[in-house]
Amino acid sequence: MNNAREVDAVVIGAGQAGLSSAYHLRRTGFEPDRDFVVLDRSPAPGGAWQFRWPSLTYGKVHGMHALPGMELTGADPARPSAEVIGEYFAEYERAFGLRVHRPVEVRAVREGEGGRLLVESDHGDWSTRALINATGTWNRPFWPHYPGQETFRGRQLHTAQYAGPEEFAGLRVVVVGGGASGTQHLLELAPYAAATTWVTRRPPVFREGPFDEGAGRAAVALVEERVRQGLPPRSVVSVTGLPLNDAIRQGLQDGVLDRQPMFDRVTPDGVAWDDGRHVEADVILWATGFRAALEHLAPLRLREPGGGIRVEGTRAVADPRVHLVGYGPSASTIGANRAGRAAVRDIRRLTAGEPAVA
Repeated sequence: MNNAREVDAVVIGAGQAGLSSAYHLRRTGFEPDRDFVVLDRSPAPGGAWQFRWPSLTYGKVHGMHALPGMELTGADPARPSAEVIGEYFAEYERAFGLRVHRPVEVRAVREGEGGRLLVESDHGDWSTRALINATGTWNRPFWPHYPGQETFRGRQLHTAQYAGPEEFAGLRVVVVGGGASGTQHLLELAPYAAATTWVTRRPPVFREGPFDEGAGRAAVALVEERVRQGLPPRSVVSVTGLPLNDAIRQGLQDGVLDRQPMFDRVTPDGVAWDDGRHVEADVILWATGFRAALEHLAPLRLREPGGGIRVEGTRAVADPRVHLVGYGPSASTIGANRAGRAAVRDIRRLTAGEPAVA
Protein backbone atom coordinates (compact mmCIF):
# COMPACT_ATOMS: atom_id res chain seq x y z
CA MET A 1 0.00 0.00 0.00
CA ASN A 2 2.91 2.37 0.68
CA ASN A 3 3.87 2.41 -3.01
CA ALA A 4 0.31 2.58 -4.34
CA ARG A 5 -0.69 5.75 -6.16
CA GLU A 6 -3.78 7.33 -4.62
CA VAL A 7 -6.76 8.42 -6.73
CA ASP A 8 -10.47 8.89 -6.20
CA ALA A 9 -11.49 6.48 -8.97
CA VAL A 10 -9.97 3.76 -11.14
CA VAL A 11 -11.63 2.81 -14.43
CA ILE A 12 -10.69 -0.67 -15.66
CA GLY A 13 -11.26 -1.04 -19.40
CA ALA A 14 -11.32 1.49 -22.24
CA GLY A 15 -14.09 0.21 -24.45
CA GLN A 16 -17.41 1.99 -24.82
CA ALA A 17 -18.27 1.64 -21.13
CA GLY A 18 -14.86 2.72 -19.84
CA LEU A 19 -14.49 5.73 -22.13
CA SER A 20 -18.02 6.88 -21.38
CA SER A 21 -17.27 6.68 -17.65
CA ALA A 22 -13.96 8.53 -18.07
CA TYR A 23 -15.68 11.26 -20.08
CA HIS A 24 -18.25 11.84 -17.34
CA LEU A 25 -15.56 11.80 -14.64
CA ARG A 26 -13.62 14.49 -16.50
CA ARG A 27 -16.73 16.52 -17.27
CA THR A 28 -17.62 16.46 -13.57
CA GLY A 29 -14.27 17.92 -12.56
CA PHE A 30 -12.10 14.87 -11.95
CA GLU A 31 -8.64 15.28 -13.49
CA PRO A 32 -7.04 12.32 -15.35
CA ASP A 33 -3.93 10.91 -13.63
CA ARG A 34 -4.60 13.07 -10.59
CA ASP A 35 -8.13 12.21 -9.48
CA PHE A 36 -8.75 9.15 -11.65
CA VAL A 37 -6.91 6.76 -13.93
CA VAL A 38 -8.04 4.58 -16.85
CA LEU A 39 -6.32 1.19 -17.20
CA ASP A 40 -6.74 -0.87 -20.37
CA ARG A 41 -5.25 -4.28 -21.14
CA SER A 42 -5.59 -3.94 -24.92
CA PRO A 43 -2.59 -2.85 -27.00
CA ALA A 44 -4.43 0.00 -28.77
CA PRO A 45 -7.63 2.06 -28.62
CA GLY A 46 -10.82 0.39 -29.81
CA GLY A 47 -11.89 -1.88 -26.99
CA ALA A 48 -13.00 -5.32 -28.19
CA TRP A 49 -13.73 -3.88 -31.64
CA GLN A 50 -10.03 -3.92 -32.53
CA PHE A 51 -10.07 -7.73 -32.42
CA ARG A 52 -13.05 -8.22 -34.77
CA TRP A 53 -12.53 -10.02 -38.04
CA PRO A 54 -11.77 -7.87 -41.12
CA SER A 55 -14.89 -8.96 -43.01
CA LEU A 56 -17.09 -7.43 -40.28
CA THR A 57 -17.33 -4.06 -41.98
CA TYR A 58 -18.76 -0.97 -40.33
CA GLY A 59 -21.86 -1.26 -42.49
CA LYS A 60 -22.64 -4.65 -40.94
CA VAL A 61 -22.44 -3.39 -37.35
CA HIS A 62 -25.81 -3.17 -35.62
CA GLY A 63 -26.53 -0.66 -32.86
CA MET A 64 -23.17 1.09 -32.52
CA HIS A 65 -24.06 4.19 -30.51
CA ALA A 66 -21.74 7.21 -30.42
CA LEU A 67 -19.73 7.97 -27.31
CA PRO A 68 -20.96 10.97 -25.29
CA GLY A 69 -19.77 14.34 -26.53
CA MET A 70 -18.51 13.24 -29.97
CA GLU A 71 -20.45 11.75 -32.86
CA LEU A 72 -18.97 9.23 -35.26
CA THR A 73 -19.70 10.70 -38.68
CA GLY A 74 -18.64 10.08 -42.25
CA ALA A 75 -17.41 6.53 -41.68
CA ASP A 76 -17.06 4.38 -44.80
CA PRO A 77 -19.45 1.42 -44.36
CA ALA A 78 -17.13 -0.78 -46.45
CA ARG A 79 -14.17 -0.39 -44.08
CA PRO A 80 -13.54 -2.98 -41.35
CA SER A 81 -15.31 -2.03 -38.13
CA ALA A 82 -12.06 -2.65 -36.22
CA GLU A 83 -10.40 0.20 -38.14
CA VAL A 84 -13.33 2.62 -38.06
CA ILE A 85 -14.10 2.24 -34.37
CA GLY A 86 -10.45 1.96 -33.36
CA GLU A 87 -9.71 5.32 -34.99
CA TYR A 88 -12.85 6.84 -33.47
CA PHE A 89 -11.92 5.70 -29.95
CA ALA A 90 -8.34 6.93 -30.40
CA GLU A 91 -9.55 10.38 -31.48
CA TYR A 92 -12.01 10.42 -28.58
CA GLU A 93 -9.25 9.70 -26.06
CA ARG A 94 -7.14 12.51 -27.54
CA ALA A 95 -9.98 15.03 -27.76
CA PHE A 96 -10.91 14.69 -24.10
CA GLY A 97 -7.39 14.05 -22.77
CA LEU A 98 -8.36 10.80 -21.04
CA ARG A 99 -4.74 9.56 -20.82
CA VAL A 100 -5.52 5.85 -20.98
CA HIS A 101 -2.72 3.66 -19.62
CA ARG A 102 -2.10 0.61 -21.84
CA PRO A 103 -1.36 -2.17 -22.01
CA VAL A 104 -2.00 -2.66 -18.29
CA GLU A 105 -3.21 -5.98 -16.92
CA VAL A 106 -5.21 -5.65 -13.69
CA ARG A 107 -4.51 -8.78 -11.70
CA ALA A 108 -6.69 -8.23 -8.63
CA VAL A 109 -8.82 -5.73 -6.76
CA ARG A 110 -8.88 -6.26 -3.02
CA GLU A 111 -9.61 -4.45 0.23
CA GLY A 112 -6.99 -1.81 0.95
CA GLU A 113 -6.38 0.42 3.94
CA GLY A 114 -8.56 3.16 5.34
CA GLY A 115 -11.70 2.03 3.54
CA ARG A 116 -10.00 2.22 0.14
CA LEU A 117 -9.66 -0.42 -2.58
CA LEU A 118 -6.29 -1.66 -3.79
CA VAL A 119 -5.98 -2.25 -7.54
CA GLU A 120 -2.99 -4.46 -8.35
CA SER A 121 -1.58 -4.54 -11.87
CA ASP A 122 1.51 -5.52 -13.84
CA HIS A 123 2.37 -1.79 -13.95
CA GLY A 124 2.06 -1.03 -10.26
CA ASP A 125 -0.78 -0.54 -7.78
CA TRP A 126 -3.43 2.11 -7.21
CA SER A 127 -5.27 2.93 -4.00
CA THR A 128 -8.75 4.20 -4.83
CA ARG A 129 -11.95 5.28 -3.16
CA ALA A 130 -14.12 3.94 -5.99
CA LEU A 131 -13.85 1.54 -8.90
CA ILE A 132 -15.59 1.50 -12.27
CA ASN A 133 -15.23 -1.95 -13.79
CA ALA A 134 -15.75 -1.82 -17.56
CA THR A 135 -13.92 -4.97 -18.64
CA GLY A 136 -16.61 -6.35 -20.95
CA THR A 137 -16.57 -9.96 -22.11
CA TRP A 138 -14.18 -10.38 -25.07
CA ASN A 139 -11.42 -11.90 -22.95
CA ARG A 140 -13.69 -14.70 -21.71
CA PRO A 141 -15.01 -16.69 -24.68
CA PHE A 142 -17.42 -19.40 -23.58
CA TRP A 143 -16.69 -22.93 -24.80
CA PRO A 144 -19.46 -25.40 -23.88
CA HIS A 145 -18.44 -29.02 -23.46
CA TYR A 146 -20.04 -31.95 -25.27
CA PRO A 147 -19.11 -35.62 -25.05
CA GLY A 148 -16.39 -36.62 -27.49
CA GLN A 149 -15.22 -33.06 -28.09
CA GLU A 150 -11.60 -33.96 -27.40
CA THR A 151 -11.69 -36.73 -30.04
CA PHE A 152 -12.49 -34.44 -32.98
CA ARG A 153 -9.71 -34.66 -35.57
CA GLY A 154 -10.62 -31.41 -37.33
CA ARG A 155 -10.25 -27.83 -36.18
CA GLN A 156 -12.26 -26.19 -33.39
CA LEU A 157 -12.30 -22.44 -32.90
CA HIS A 158 -14.36 -19.76 -31.18
CA THR A 159 -15.75 -16.51 -32.57
CA ALA A 160 -12.91 -14.77 -30.71
CA GLN A 161 -10.45 -16.54 -33.07
CA TYR A 162 -12.43 -16.06 -36.28
CA ALA A 163 -10.43 -14.12 -38.89
CA GLY A 164 -12.75 -14.29 -41.90
CA PRO A 165 -14.40 -16.80 -44.25
CA GLU A 166 -11.55 -17.39 -46.71
CA GLU A 167 -9.71 -19.87 -44.47
CA PHE A 168 -12.71 -22.22 -44.61
CA ALA A 169 -12.74 -22.58 -48.39
CA GLY A 170 -13.68 -26.13 -49.41
CA LEU A 171 -14.26 -27.27 -45.82
CA ARG A 172 -17.35 -28.68 -44.12
CA VAL A 173 -18.19 -26.36 -41.23
CA VAL A 174 -20.55 -26.80 -38.28
CA VAL A 175 -21.48 -23.45 -36.72
CA VAL A 176 -22.77 -23.65 -33.14
CA GLY A 177 -24.79 -20.77 -31.69
CA GLY A 178 -27.98 -18.84 -32.33
CA GLY A 179 -26.77 -15.29 -31.79
CA ALA A 180 -25.78 -12.52 -34.17
CA SER A 181 -22.22 -13.84 -34.54
CA GLY A 182 -23.44 -17.30 -35.53
CA THR A 183 -25.69 -15.99 -38.28
CA GLN A 184 -23.00 -13.58 -39.53
CA HIS A 185 -20.47 -16.40 -39.72
CA LEU A 186 -22.88 -18.63 -41.65
CA LEU A 187 -23.77 -15.96 -44.18
CA GLU A 188 -20.09 -15.22 -44.76
CA LEU A 189 -18.95 -18.84 -44.87
CA ALA A 190 -21.60 -20.21 -47.21
CA PRO A 191 -19.99 -18.99 -50.49
CA TYR A 192 -16.60 -20.47 -49.48
CA ALA A 193 -17.31 -23.67 -47.54
CA ALA A 194 -18.06 -27.05 -49.08
CA ALA A 195 -21.02 -27.33 -46.68
CA THR A 196 -22.34 -25.59 -43.57
CA THR A 197 -24.53 -26.89 -40.76
CA TRP A 198 -26.13 -24.61 -38.19
CA VAL A 199 -27.00 -25.98 -34.74
CA THR A 200 -28.46 -24.15 -31.74
CA ARG A 201 -29.74 -25.16 -28.31
CA ARG A 202 -33.01 -23.31 -28.81
CA PRO A 203 -34.91 -22.43 -31.98
CA PRO A 204 -33.84 -18.93 -33.07
CA VAL A 205 -36.38 -16.13 -32.72
CA PHE A 206 -36.37 -13.62 -35.56
CA ARG A 207 -37.70 -10.16 -34.80
CA GLU A 208 -39.87 -8.40 -37.36
CA GLY A 209 -40.16 -4.63 -37.48
CA PRO A 210 -38.13 -1.86 -35.84
CA PHE A 211 -36.59 -2.26 -32.42
CA ASP A 212 -38.14 0.88 -30.94
CA GLU A 213 -37.63 2.57 -27.59
CA GLY A 214 -40.43 0.64 -25.93
CA ALA A 215 -39.00 -2.71 -27.02
CA GLY A 216 -35.56 -1.60 -25.84
CA ARG A 217 -36.86 -0.69 -22.40
CA ALA A 218 -38.62 -4.04 -22.10
CA ALA A 219 -35.46 -5.93 -23.05
CA VAL A 220 -33.34 -3.98 -20.58
CA ALA A 221 -35.90 -4.62 -17.82
CA LEU A 222 -35.64 -8.39 -18.37
CA VAL A 223 -31.84 -8.34 -18.18
CA GLU A 224 -31.92 -6.00 -15.19
CA GLU A 225 -34.19 -8.31 -13.24
CA ARG A 226 -31.68 -11.17 -13.53
CA VAL A 227 -28.85 -8.94 -12.36
CA ARG A 228 -30.89 -7.75 -9.38
CA GLN A 229 -31.36 -11.38 -8.40
CA GLY A 230 -27.63 -12.04 -8.56
CA LEU A 231 -27.90 -14.24 -11.66
CA PRO A 232 -25.44 -14.06 -14.58
CA PRO A 233 -26.83 -11.76 -17.30
CA ARG A 234 -28.07 -13.38 -20.49
CA SER A 235 -27.05 -12.34 -23.98
CA VAL A 236 -28.92 -9.47 -25.62
CA VAL A 237 -30.17 -11.73 -28.44
CA SER A 238 -31.74 -14.13 -25.94
CA VAL A 239 -34.01 -11.25 -24.93
CA THR A 240 -34.46 -9.26 -28.14
CA GLY A 241 -34.31 -11.93 -30.85
CA LEU A 242 -32.46 -11.63 -34.17
CA PRO A 243 -33.38 -8.73 -36.48
CA LEU A 244 -34.97 -10.03 -39.68
CA ASN A 245 -33.05 -7.95 -42.23
CA ASP A 246 -32.54 -8.57 -45.96
CA ALA A 247 -29.40 -10.67 -45.45
CA ILE A 248 -31.16 -12.91 -42.93
CA ARG A 249 -34.18 -13.31 -45.21
CA GLN A 250 -31.92 -14.34 -48.08
CA GLY A 251 -30.09 -16.81 -45.82
CA LEU A 252 -33.38 -18.38 -44.78
CA GLN A 253 -34.55 -18.59 -48.39
CA ASP A 254 -31.27 -20.15 -49.57
CA GLY A 255 -31.25 -22.72 -46.77
CA VAL A 256 -28.03 -21.38 -45.24
CA LEU A 257 -29.92 -20.58 -42.04
CA ASP A 258 -31.57 -23.98 -41.81
CA ARG A 259 -31.27 -24.48 -38.08
CA GLN A 260 -30.79 -27.94 -36.61
CA PRO A 261 -31.21 -28.91 -32.96
CA MET A 262 -28.07 -29.20 -30.86
CA PHE A 263 -26.09 -32.37 -31.46
CA ASP A 264 -25.61 -34.80 -28.59
CA ARG A 265 -21.94 -35.60 -29.06
CA VAL A 266 -18.85 -34.88 -31.12
CA THR A 267 -17.23 -37.69 -33.08
CA PRO A 268 -13.70 -37.85 -34.54
CA ASP A 269 -15.05 -36.81 -37.95
CA GLY A 270 -18.11 -34.69 -37.13
CA VAL A 271 -21.13 -34.41 -34.85
CA ALA A 272 -23.93 -36.85 -34.04
CA TRP A 273 -27.43 -36.96 -32.60
CA ASP A 274 -28.98 -39.71 -30.49
CA ASP A 275 -31.55 -40.37 -33.23
CA GLY A 276 -28.74 -41.79 -35.39
CA ARG A 277 -28.08 -38.74 -37.53
CA HIS A 278 -24.45 -37.80 -38.21
CA VAL A 279 -22.87 -34.83 -40.02
CA GLU A 280 -19.26 -35.00 -41.17
CA ALA A 281 -17.21 -31.88 -40.51
CA ASP A 282 -13.72 -30.49 -40.91
CA VAL A 283 -14.33 -27.52 -38.61
CA ILE A 284 -16.53 -26.75 -35.61
CA LEU A 285 -16.97 -23.00 -35.10
CA TRP A 286 -18.27 -22.21 -31.62
CA ALA A 287 -20.24 -18.95 -31.83
CA THR A 288 -21.34 -19.53 -28.25
CA GLY A 289 -20.80 -16.10 -26.78
CA PHE A 290 -18.77 -14.71 -23.92
CA ARG A 291 -18.93 -14.33 -20.18
CA ALA A 292 -18.20 -11.21 -18.11
CA ALA A 293 -14.46 -10.83 -17.39
CA LEU A 294 -14.60 -10.36 -13.62
CA GLU A 295 -11.95 -12.72 -12.20
CA HIS A 296 -9.84 -9.83 -10.90
CA LEU A 297 -12.73 -8.86 -8.59
CA ALA A 298 -12.75 -12.27 -6.89
CA PRO A 299 -10.95 -11.06 -3.70
CA LEU A 300 -13.90 -8.75 -2.98
CA ARG A 301 -16.33 -11.72 -2.87
CA LEU A 302 -19.06 -9.95 -4.82
CA ARG A 303 -20.64 -13.01 -6.46
CA GLU A 304 -24.02 -14.26 -5.27
CA PRO A 305 -24.96 -17.96 -4.91
CA GLY A 306 -26.66 -17.70 -8.33
CA GLY A 307 -23.29 -17.05 -9.97
CA GLY A 308 -23.68 -13.37 -10.85
CA ILE A 309 -23.01 -10.08 -9.08
CA ARG A 310 -26.13 -8.41 -7.71
CA VAL A 311 -26.30 -4.86 -8.99
CA GLU A 312 -28.59 -1.92 -8.23
CA GLY A 313 -28.20 0.62 -10.99
CA THR A 314 -24.46 0.21 -11.55
CA ARG A 315 -23.48 -0.38 -7.89
CA ALA A 316 -22.50 -3.81 -6.64
CA VAL A 317 -24.88 -4.44 -3.75
CA ALA A 318 -22.13 -6.22 -1.79
CA ASP A 319 -19.75 -3.24 -2.10
CA PRO A 320 -21.11 0.20 -3.09
CA ARG A 321 -17.60 1.41 -3.93
CA VAL A 322 -17.65 -0.88 -6.98
CA HIS A 323 -19.60 0.01 -10.11
CA LEU A 324 -20.12 -2.38 -13.01
CA VAL A 325 -20.59 -0.51 -16.28
CA GLY A 326 -21.24 -2.48 -19.44
CA TYR A 327 -22.53 -5.40 -17.37
CA GLY A 328 -26.04 -6.78 -17.62
CA PRO A 329 -28.57 -4.09 -18.61
CA SER A 330 -25.78 -1.65 -19.55
CA ALA A 331 -24.06 -4.06 -21.97
CA SER A 332 -25.35 -2.25 -25.07
CA THR A 333 -23.44 0.75 -26.38
CA ILE A 334 -26.19 3.23 -25.52
CA GLY A 335 -26.69 1.50 -22.17
CA ALA A 336 -22.98 1.83 -21.39
CA ASN A 337 -23.13 5.59 -22.01
CA ARG A 338 -26.03 6.05 -19.61
CA ALA A 339 -24.52 3.73 -17.01
CA GLY A 340 -21.21 5.61 -17.11
CA ARG A 341 -23.02 8.83 -16.28
CA ALA A 342 -24.96 7.18 -13.45
CA ALA A 343 -21.83 5.59 -11.96
CA VAL A 344 -20.00 8.92 -11.93
CA ARG A 345 -22.95 10.60 -10.24
CA ASP A 346 -22.70 8.02 -7.45
CA ILE A 347 -18.93 8.38 -7.19
CA ARG A 348 -19.25 12.16 -6.84
CA ARG A 349 -21.57 11.63 -3.88
CA LEU A 350 -19.22 9.04 -2.38
CA THR A 351 -16.16 11.30 -2.61
CA ALA A 352 -18.18 14.16 -1.15
CA GLY A 353 -19.19 12.00 1.80
CA GLU A 354 -22.86 11.93 0.79
CA PRO A 355 -25.06 8.80 0.78
CA ALA A 356 -25.67 7.06 -2.54
CA VAL A 357 -29.04 7.51 -4.19
CA ALA A 358 -30.99 4.45 -5.35
